[in-house]
Amino acid sequence: MAEEFQDELEELHEMEEDAQKGMFMTFRIGDECYGIAINYVNEIIGTQAITAVPEVEDYIKGLINIRGKIIPVIDVKVRFKQDPFEYTDRTCIIVIDVKGTMVGLIVEQIAGVISIDEKNIIPPPSLNQSSYGKDKYVFGLIRVEDEVKLLLDPEKLIRDEEPLSFE
Repeated sequence: MAEEFQDELEELHEMEEDAQKGMFMTFRIGDECYGIAINYVNEIIGTQAITAVPEVEDYIKGLINIRGKIIPVIDVKVRFKQDPFEYTDRTCIIVIDVKGTMVGLIVEQIAGVISIDEKNIIPPPSLNQSSYGKDKYVFGLIRVEDEVKLLLDPEKLIRDEEPLSFE
């Protein structure tokens, strides 16, 4: 499953940076579809052995080894304060690079790559002053056909009071 999207991702990375603008990797968590800008995405891999790390936040599942590089992984659904899901053969890890910090995002299923005209991105509605859960990680919404996709800010997703680092 991850391999088919990895090939598409490699083709996208070969494009000029300007051509990547407005491109988003989309994925599913529960009934919702999310997107992350393609320029943050390094690769997509299937689930693999995760080494647990004691005394970290519950959404930090542990560490994985990718070609000798140790990368922390977070379960995006748990990060959104939702019940964890059972990992299946469709579960993938999206490896992102946010300002030199590599992090794996565990998602239920990759949906694909979409191209968005940035002027069609709608800011998320503000229901109250203090954001909570997934809403504080969403910077915009986009309607694709008859589905709304939530666009994530990866910097906010991996940032907490403590920086996500195991070095």
